[in-house]
Amino acid sequence: MLEIRRSNERGHADHGWLNSFHSFSFADYYDRKHTSFGALRVINEDRVQAGTGFGTHGHRDMEIVSYVLEGALEHKDSMGTGSIIRPGDVQRMSAGSGVLHSEKNPSATEPVHFLQIWITPRAPGLPPSYEQKHYSEAAKRGRLVLIASEDGRDGSVTIAQDAALYAGLFDGAERAVLDIAPGRRAYVHIARGDVTVNGNSLTAGDALKAVDPQQIVIESGRNAEVMVFDLA
Repeated sequence: MLEIRRSNERGHADHGWLNSFHSFSFADYYDRKHTSFGALRVINEDRVQAGTGFGTHGHRDMEIVSYVLEGALEHKDSMGTGSIIRPGDVQRMSAGSGVLHSEKNPSATEPVHFLQIWITPRAPGLPPSYEQKHYSEAAKRGRLVLIASEDGRDGSVTIAQDAALYAGLFDGAERAVLDIAPGRRAYVHIARGDVTVNGNSLTAGDALKAVDPQQIVIESGRNAEVMVFDLA
């Protein structure tokens, strides 16, 4: 099975300070055909205006990955963690048994554009934890770099689920092939630019869903940034 979902088919909420597109059902947006894909529960593409953000709120039993495309995002949580993430940074917060956090745009002039990704953990009530790593543009150029995995292999952040998240930058003749083990599924999200995935032309905000695809082939990019999820 292979399915394409276009950017304009996503849910959308414009709150003024926040402009958000939802790949899966979220908050006031509900689509019974798009509630999750395996353990992948949320991909929100958020643009937060300067000096605004999400005040302190709670989460539990969710692996939350934040990936900044432009600007900066300030994070504070009840574990005592405080940081600012920028393009190239990957932030993972395991909400587990419960955590409070806030996310704000620290700039007085520039918006922040980022992806917030939620993955359902393998078990409820795990201890909350936090991790952050940086992956350079050079490292992602023309290849898929593992940025999150269950075992933290290859320098990736660790998530409490049998899932792997890759990121890559593609332009011109750059090409990457990712083998997917039999019986697994893959979800490809185009963060920006244009690219061909398994022969399908996709643009920013589009997604490709595949069950037992064997391979994900990414090529013919134009300033493309691509996220690939390998899921049980």
